[in-house]
Amino acid sequence: MTGETIDADAALALARFTDGGLLPAIVQEASTKDVLMLGWMDREALRRTLTEGRVTFWSRSRQEYWRKGDTSGHVQHVRAAALDCDADTLLVTVDQVGPACHTGAHACFDTHPVDVTVGASS
Repeated sequence: MTGETIDADAALALARFTDGGLLPAIVQEASTKDVLMLGWMDREALRRTLTEGRVTFWSRSRQEYWRKGDTSGHVQHVRAAALDCDADTLLVTVDQVGPACHTGAHACFDTHPVDVTVGASS
């Protein structure tokens, strides 16, 4: 069953933050569907992301807000957002300008691929 679209106020009321007040946010590129990165948002970062059209995170290391691309120029323009079924994770679909990763990689998950045993599909 697909839910109806909710506005920013409803999303803020529905979102379930960790005990530390944070929500994991997965960022996906709109054109390629590549998963670019994961960042953390508090309530204010989520509000800014949903209402300003640019992705804003809460930096756990610096203890401050950072809007992706303000210093690097690698901007993330919001195209869509959705909370998961438990409302404890956000998926943000973006138009990415330049690399998403601070290392210069296209995506943060490009730098350390892991060799796995592939499971059988039925």
